[in-house]
Order: sequence, then structure tokens, then C-alpha cells
Amino acid sequence: MNALYRRFLVAAASLLLLMPLAVRADDPVEINAIVPMTGGAAFIGKGYSAAFSALEAAVNKHGGINGRPLKFVVQDDQSNPQISVQLFSQLMDKHVPVVLGAALAAECNAMKAMIKDGPVLYCLTPAVHPDPGSYVFSADPSTNDQLAASIHYFRKRGFSRFGIITSTDASGQDADVTIAGAMAVPENAGALDVVHEHFNVTDISVNAQIERIKAANPQVLIAWTTGTPFGTVLRAVNDTGLNVPVYTNAGNLTYGQMAQYHDFLPKELDFPAVACVVPDGIADSAVKAATTTYFDALRDIGVKPEYIQSVAYDPALLVVTAYRALGPNPTAARLRDYLNNLSSFAGVSGRYNFKATPQRGLGTGQIFVARWDPAKNDWTAVSTSGGDPR
Repeated sequence: MNALYRRFLVAAASLLLLMPLAVRADDPVEINAIVPMTGGAAFIGKGYSAAFSALEAAVNKHGGINGRPLKFVVQDDQSNPQISVQLFSQLMDKHVPVVLGAALAAECNAMKAMIKDGPVLYCLTPAVHPDPGSYVFSADPSTNDQLAASIHYFRKRGFSRFGIITSTDASGQDADVTIAGAMAVPENAGALDVVHEHFNVTDISVNAQIERIKAANPQVLIAWTTGTPFGTVLRAVNDTGLNVPVYTNAGNLTYGQMAQYHDFLPKELDFPAVACVVPDGIADSAVKAATTTYFDALRDIGVKPEYIQSVAYDPALLVVTAYRALGPNPTAARLRDYLNNLSSFAGVSGRYNFKATPQRGLGTGQIFVARWDPAKNDWTAVSTSGGDPR
């Protein structure tokens, strides 16, 4: 082999190393997610991860994305906003078109502040309020709409005096603003915030706050917090003998919590809910079919369906639908525009119309009030979609 030929082979080999590898039909299409698999919000992240696994398996059974398998790449933010931001920054450096997450308002608000021209950030919480036309989307009906529909429900029942207890974290701060706004809308005229107490999510007792609420003689207690702190509130309600309906946020729609708090649950415990939580209340046949598919997908991987998975399932399904329409390598701008042009997408949380409700697709018309029924060990719709009592 002469020297000239050897130089040719070396040059050719070097050129091949610089060329991108061809995408094979069996290379997965990766969609990235940032959720809390450890830390205080791990129960949320594990529910979201189950939703991704169920959807991934179902999509891959039916052709994947244009013949390529789907793979959700889940990263653990450890329930820590700083880690969320760090992981998101790394994904931005890779120029990914979309990220699903985070699960908590504080984390997602920190991440969305970093975005200029993408990627699409689909926040898996209703407590984030994106600007119309932005690259940020938010799951479920907003907390504003949830509270407005639910206060409407209680007003229709003749209740006007509300005691309120909220946590001092980002979710509680969001609730403080949205509760005031929900009470101020004309249809809720007459609703009164008779006393409003606060507590830290690390507090081990809120008996003093609940005693003050009880003294104000409310007809309903709004307890807006999630997980262990909600258990702390329920214990105080039981200890002080406050005997009124308790209304809490959708983050507590878990069978595990209902079992854990069984011995001190109030007689009436109500929640804002979406379609899949109360399938008995669904009138839309396409939404009912989507819900059946969702239930089957989770059961196929050995998971009992509940609300927590739906918060991640619909956003993931919407993104997968966009990938199937746009191809496996969409730009962030095309993905954003595709989502915001959907006007009749049937998901497990209801019928999405992003033209009517930009960046979210769901509004007060998709909200049910659901009540925990210990005899059924499940939730029952006590309102129509939109909040009118049944």
C-alpha cells in the first residue's frame, strides 16, 4: 500500500467520523421529562412516570411515531427547583423541541423564565399561568378556573361563608390570589371569605388556625394544600370538631391518601376533578373512549388508574400526537403552533380547545366537583361539568 493510498484511507475514515449517523427505523424518538422521582413530591413524580410508561407501551403497540419507537426519558429533579433549572438548562443546550415538566409551580415558574425561542415547556401543574402565544403550556384547567367553578358549586347549594387555610409555598400563594379572584366574579356574588389562615408545609399541627376558622362560623372550609400538609389540616379539623364540608385541591385525589387518612376524614370531602376521575359523569363519547383507553393502558402495566397520572398523560399524548403529525424532529415553534391550533382534541381530562383557552386547552366547562365516597372507595361526581350541582 503506497503512501498516497494510505493518506486517502485516513482522510476517508476521518470524514466518516464527522458525518452524522443515519437514523435507523428502530432508533427511538425521545421525549424528555423532568419530574420529582425522589424528595417531598416523589409521589407525584412516580404517578407521572407511570403515565409515561403506559402511554409509551400503548403508542409502541400501534406503530410508534412514524414507524419508530417512542421513548420517554425521565430525569429526577429531586423535588428541588435548583435541580429542575439545572436539568432544563442542559436540555436547552441540546436544543430539544419539548420538555414535559416540572411537577411543582415553583419549579416550572423558574424554568419558564429561561425560555426565549423554545423549547416548548409543558408544565405538569395547573398552578402555572402561561402567557398566550408563549412556548409554555400548563396541564389541566387552571387553579383559577377550578376555584371559580367550585365556589360556584357551593354558592348554588346556598353556602356563602368560606373559611380558608392555605400553605405559604408557591401553590398556596397562587391559591391566595385565585380564591380572591374566584369570589369576585359576578356569578359568585355573595361569597364571603370570613377568615383566611396560613401555615408552613413543615408545621406538624394547625389546630390553632382551625380553631380560629371554627370561631368565624364558616359553612365550607377550603384547605388548599397537597400531600402530608393536607393530612395535617384534616387531623386539625377532626381534633377541633369543625363539622363543615371540606374542599381541597386536585393534588389530593389519590387512593393512597384516602386510605391513609381514613380514620379522620370529614363527612364531606370535595375536590375539583376532570373527566377521568368521575367517568360516571362523562357525557362526551369521545372523551369517554379516551378515558377507557387510558384506564386500559395503565392496567396493562399493572397500575391502578387515578387522577395523578392523568396530569401527565394528556400533555404527553398531545405531544405524541403533534410528533405523529409533524414528524419525529419538529421545531419548537412548529410544535407550539400545532398545539395551539387544536380545537377539539378528546383527552382523559376533557375536550381540549386551545383556541378558546390558549396554552391549556381546558377551562371551567371541563371541571367537575367530585366527592369521596368511603362506601364505594372512589370518587363520585356531585356536579355537572362546569360546577352546577347534580
